[in-house]
Amino acid sequence: MKEATQRIALSPEFLPKHLGIIMDGNGRWAKQHGMPRSAGHTAGAAVFKKIARYCSTIGIRYLTVYAFSTENWTRPPEEVGALMVLFKQYLQDSLRDFRNDDIKVNFIGDTSRFPATLQSLIAETKEVCRDRQGMVLNIAMNYGGRAELVRAVSQIAEKVAAGKLRPEEISEQTIADELYTAGQPDVDLIIRPSGEERLSNFLLWQSAYAEFLPMDVLWPDFTPNDLNRALKEFAHRSRRFGGI
Repeated sequence: MKEATQRIALSPEFLPKHLGIIMDGNGRWAKQHGMPRSAGHTAGAAVFKKIARYCSTIGIRYLTVYAFSTENWTRPPEEVGALMVLFKQYLQDSLRDFRNDDIKVNFIGDTSRFPATLQSLIAETKEVCRDRQGMVLNIAMNYGGRAELVRAVSQIAEKVAAGKLRPEEISEQTIADELYTAGQPDVDLIIRPSGEERLSNFLLWQSAYAEFLPMDVLWPDFTPNDLNRALKEFAHRSRRFGGI
């Protein structure tokens, strides 16, 4: 029987301002159900839409989801091809389905490697929701935390070479300002469905003091109630940021 969603009632101060989700377990879910891996990704995409909307309604201000990493290109060509088709379908659907949602969609990662049609949809999606004031949804596509830092350092080096910045002026804020998430708060909580207990190159700089919560549920089975459990766990954690 389908589980009824119980909307969480936490005060804003107990919610993470920035939530990160490593959407993991699509392949294993498909295998468990005797389906091709592409079916798992399709099921996971449907869950993503539901969770994104739920996060927006309960007051999450920033949500970053890991959709496709820089390492995912090494997967079998047929799986990568299926993911490209799925991304295209998702963006087409979101332009229609999210038309009335106050969600500002942003893309982090090097999207220049994607097919031209997908790049065009990414640009259109960003333009359509450019002036929205609600939750910021970062979709990490062809993203890697190390690649992001290399990009940031390269951009800083160019400024130094051009005489626009002195080496002694470089600070943590200088680096943060060159990241894809510039202007956004650091991530407070990272959830990883599937039970895996690693970051997998996700938001390495931004997660310096993030709470990490692996959950023993595959992403296509993840529900708003699972998210509620994670948020309640976060609300009870003591965050000292290196202090007492």
